[in-house]
Amino acid sequence: MSFNSISEQDLSYFSSILSDSQIRKDEEALKDYGHDETEDLVFSPEVVLIPNSTLQVSQILHYCNENNLPVTPQGARTGLSGGALPLFGGIALSLEKFKKILNIDENNSQVTVEPGVITQVLQETVAAKGLFYPPDPASKGSCFIGGNLSENSGGPKAVKYGVTNEYVLNLEVVLTSGEVIWTGANVLKNATGYNLTQLIVGSEGTLGIITKAVLKLIPLPKLDMLMLVPFNSAEQACEAVAAIFKKGVTPSGMEFMERDALIWTKDFIKDDSIQIPDHIQAHLLIEVDGNDHDQLMKECETILSVLETFETDEILFADSAAHKETLWNLRRKVGEAVKAQSIYKEEDTVVPRYELPGLLKGIKSIGAKYGFHSVCYGHAGDGNLHVNIIKGELSDDMWDNQLPSAIREIFDLTVKLGGTISGEHGIGHVQKNYMDIPFGKVELDLMRSIKNSFDPKGILNPGKIFPIS
Repeated sequence: MSFNSISEQDLSYFSSILSDSQIRKDEEALKDYGHDETEDLVFSPEVVLIPNSTLQVSQILHYCNENNLPVTPQGARTGLSGGALPLFGGIALSLEKFKKILNIDENNSQVTVEPGVITQVLQETVAAKGLFYPPDPASKGSCFIGGNLSENSGGPKAVKYGVTNEYVLNLEVVLTSGEVIWTGANVLKNATGYNLTQLIVGSEGTLGIITKAVLKLIPLPKLDMLMLVPFNSAEQACEAVAAIFKKGVTPSGMEFMERDALIWTKDFIKDDSIQIPDHIQAHLLIEVDGNDHDQLMKECETILSVLETFETDEILFADSAAHKETLWNLRRKVGEAVKAQSIYKEEDTVVPRYELPGLLKGIKSIGAKYGFHSVCYGHAGDGNLHVNIIKGELSDDMWDNQLPSAIREIFDLTVKLGGTISGEHGIGHVQKNYMDIPFGKVELDLMRSIKNSFDPKGILNPGKIFPIS
């Protein structure tokens, strides 16, 4: 790919449509907007633009398309696949000023938001009206709705309520030509032509820039119950997941944490409220929710009857809202705790939930073969396992030159088990060289042709999803 560098003429144009505070080219800004939460990677842009209206986004994209300038859309930069990294310099286009909840339609259970709204802020705002927006990534307290849309994010609630795309009705999108379109309609059913809305969701900012979203809401569950279950065997913890579903219970959360994941997190947040005996190798965090207390008790009893068939230790029931928050905080902080421990690579594997034990066993076998330690955790109810490969004492040669072969073996195994190479983090920069594992040439060529239709010059988030040829 070949793009033009930012010139004084370009900066002059941007100054004509943006205020001084909306243009950042100081060293601190270029460094700050040059990374997300992916490993330790940094790719600095040449300039940061911070528009505050759809019109400004349209003007910027039209100009950049005409002048062959690469544009990397950015939100809160909490992503884990390098989707917001400006690989080719150019412009980092931050949507951080788009932070309004524009309308809550209680009559139709819909909300219209801008992409810079923090996910947790949206959830709490609609919850005050008895409504529920379920997608809740671990970073929900800082990530933006726009990033969730771009990556089709999930989170713990996805096991019962589904991922982001199931709540998107309509999107306002700016194309590289500068044209502004709405992709669908604010209705629950739509069989009108190709589904452009769902095409944009999960496209990682490579097809257009979302400036508004109409999202579906559902009634807020009033009750929940939460338990932390310790297992003597990590593989048995994975086996218990499918067994619980086979008994007819669909938890609202079912999270897996390997021993090291929980120990590192306890140390990271300085929480000694949970003791982990030496023989405990993994935990499941299981939540049920609803509006009928007796029904939830029955579901817990069913879950306990299943757990009796496995080697578990004493099960901890959260007995207050504060206790529940403590347990959920342990789970949500795992990613930060691992990152604080060592340089690492995180792979976002997902398989049918019954295959989860085989995936975990295979990952540990591959680790033994290549000599790396992995810490695994994730959304077990979805079969979504986050595999954190720890650098530790590994040599740079091993890390840079041999580890990609190990990761390829992990992804080969994942696909062999009926899964795929990303459940919710996206492909971005770090997974693109493995796209040949889940897809053949025909599928990849179809995807590239879609990209070309939306962005014929390839200026929008270049270098993502597809290997650079």
